[in-house]
Amino acid sequence: MAHSHTHNHTHSHGGHAHGLPASGKLNKAFLLGIGLNIAYVVVEAGAGWWYNSLALLTDAGHNFTDVLSLLLAFFALRMAQRKPTERFTYGYGKSTTLVSLLNAMLLLVAVGAIGWEAIERLGTAPALNGTAITLVAIVGILINTGTALLFFRDKEHDINVKGAYLHMAADALVSLGVVVAGLVMHYTGWFWVDAAMSLVIVVVIVWSTWGLLVESLRLTLDAVPHGIDLPAIREYLQGVPGVAQVHDLHVWAMSSTENSLTAHLVVEDTYQDSQLMEIREEIAHHHGIQHVTLQVERGPDGHACEHAGVYH
Repeated sequence: MAHSHTHNHTHSHGGHAHGLPASGKLNKAFLLGIGLNIAYVVVEAGAGWWYNSLALLTDAGHNFTDVLSLLLAFFALRMAQRKPTERFTYGYGKSTTLVSLLNAMLLLVAVGAIGWEAIERLGTAPALNGTAITLVAIVGILINTGTALLFFRDKEHDINVKGAYLHMAADALVSLGVVVAGLVMHYTGWFWVDAAMSLVIVVVIVWSTWGLLVESLRLTLDAVPHGIDLPAIREYLQGVPGVAQVHDLHVWAMSSTENSLTAHLVVEDTYQDSQLMEIREEIAHHHGIQHVTLQVERGPDGHACEHAGVYH
């Protein structure tokens, strides 16, 4: 098949819509979540300032960074929905991995300032209104839980949706912690619990964000995405009848929902061009890679790219 090129576009954007099955619903989920959390940040920050509660102010700051995270994730979602152009031939899906990395870094920077302030206040805890703090935090539990549920269905399909879900779920737990702290202060007068709870919030944020940071950094550097078994793919390709050797095998994330694979197959005379479709379908079905580009090489040197047949 010297110089022949076989193209099949059944894997185009419509073919992998399983990544984000209901983008319209997700758009509404993000907008509703952003609106609810902006309102709560204003209320919680105001209450924290009025009642001099570091736990409320810390949680408000945390919620504010989550509002920014939701805005960034929503922006990435909309960018990923834009079609490719002559200049951005892959589309804008890569923005989703960049946003998830920025999202994680933003949270980790925020916890540094929060932790420092909490440590300073541990030894000089002022008297606080535990009842008021508890009531405000209960509202936070309701809003954060409701927002998390908006993203529950699609959290495994997109790293940004998963990030939004984790942030909101963690916020609900943090708000529960603030409720407990408020009750303890109300019944015992142990006002240092307010600062201690702020430190607990810091730990929760780091715990819930670290995995997102690592995976986002991996995707940004075009590492093999989580869940992709590269040795298994190589073993499968080398086991295809007529394939003598596999080299230049690469798998990377085009976006937070779409993966791509390229490879060179050195083939023998028994290899049939019709096998390309079968190979692509196998990789898509068993390994979740929608974009597969294979270059078939013939000849004694095994690298006769000028005689390559390309399948995309």
